[in-house]
Amino acid sequence: MTSTFRPVRTEEVPYRPGRWLALGVLVLAVLLVAVDATVLGLATPYISEDLAPSGNQLLWIGDIYSFVIAGLLVSMGSLGDRVGRKRILLVGATAFGAVSVLNAYATSPEMLIVARALLGVAGATLMPATLALIRNLFHDPRERSLAIGIWGATASAGTAVGPIMGGFLLEHFWWGSVFLINLPVMAVLVLVGIKLLPESRTADPGPWDLASVVLSLVGMVGVVYAVKETASHGFGWAATGAGLLGAAALYGFVRRQLRLPVPLLDMRLFRHRGFSGAVLADLLTILGLSGLVFFLSQYLQLVQGRRPLEAGLAELPAAIGAVVAGLVAGRAARRLSVHAVVSGGLAAIGLSLAALTVIGQSTGYPLLGAALLVVGLGAGFAFTVTADVILSSVPKDQAGAASAVSETAYELGAALGIAVLGSIVTGVYRGFPGPEGTPAAAHESLGGAVESAAALPADTAAAMLDAARQAFVDGLTLAAGVGAVVLLAAAVAAWFMLRGQRLEDVAAG
Repeated sequence: MTSTFRPVRTEEVPYRPGRWLALGVLVLAVLLVAVDATVLGLATPYISEDLAPSGNQLLWIGDIYSFVIAGLLVSMGSLGDRVGRKRILLVGATAFGAVSVLNAYATSPEMLIVARALLGVAGATLMPATLALIRNLFHDPRERSLAIGIWGATASAGTAVGPIMGGFLLEHFWWGSVFLINLPVMAVLVLVGIKLLPESRTADPGPWDLASVVLSLVGMVGVVYAVKETASHGFGWAATGAGLLGAAALYGFVRRQLRLPVPLLDMRLFRHRGFSGAVLADLLTILGLSGLVFFLSQYLQLVQGRRPLEAGLAELPAAIGAVVAGLVAGRAARRLSVHAVVSGGLAAIGLSLAALTVIGQSTGYPLLGAALLVVGLGAGFAFTVTADVILSSVPKDQAGAASAVSETAYELGAALGIAVLGSIVTGVYRGFPGPEGTPAAAHESLGGAVESAAALPADTAAAMLDAARQAFVDGLTLAAGVGAVVLLAAAVAAWFMLRGQRLEDVAAG
């Protein structure tokens, strides 16, 4: 059916002299999400010890947040257009803080999984609202580009701050304290945001289509669940049924968007080669990285015996590289070309992951630190430039929808990465040949093995831990190899799909 799509008008606010202070409030929301995403990995060994989750439950704790947020980003962005972006940002931030308390005091794996899912609902309100408000605050294209650059740099900085703060808290308090980091940030965001942020909404946006919301959520969760279960246990009726249901729901979502006068997501955005190429590059990059990142903290702590704060500092080079590259990525893309910078960044990440396939239990930090630094540099170049491409590929009044698609690709890539690569690590680990007397809990996760060792004779415990750690490293190196292949394939795809794209279009828009 031919779409009768009618363009929407966004109510403009007058020039605001306090726009840079307001930007400071918005980046707090970005910091909130970035810190929360990074501290979970550090806390995982302690969660394993305290709540004793199974291997599958541990993966669900890690990826349910991304499942939910990926399914709701477009819907929540559309809801903000209707009820007010400031309002949904402040309500979402308040909910994010409240649910963080529920995460901190979870008493069972099931309760923590539910709490992480609720955190995903709240988180889905934050990212699209911040970008939409930035566009509303900054009418000058060059100022707006700088503001979006600061927004992205804050996310990278959050990935550095999170492990360090989380490591400090884990050395002095219980694992739930890492979730309470969100509370002071949320309080400042809400109290200051009430005063400084302008309200904005789309004039005459059309109804908020609940059927589209349900279809997108069911589709995302169904497909990702099917991938996760198939990777963990092979093909089965449950995974196949979930995958078919998810695929049918996504098909229905696309069909419905093409028929609605004012869709939640204008599917015609994907006809632009640059837009589709940038979104695909983001998705594949996160897919190739996220599974490795999720298990890296466990490697540093449970295999190499580093303290939480030391493990957090060990991951710092990646964040430093991302911030530095992000500051010069635009200049590099204008001097060279968009496709060269993005492809080069993705190739650098892929080669770094390939280098990590040779690590062992006692690998020295120079190799790890150098690989993480190059990963950060590559990611900083690639993500910064693809963000500019995505915004420059669509009309100005559709930048909010484009940003929501970009964030959805990021979160979907994270969910798929943890599901696929995480399942590879778990699958290899479970088969480790432990000595006689190895308890079943030790085969569920490395954290379970460390905990079980305390109740075994010294010789048996030492042999079991050595076998368990070696199996974990074997799984990690295999996941790194798969991630390297994915990143190198993404580099090739970006080279062809992003040819002809120019960043100057953003400043000129």
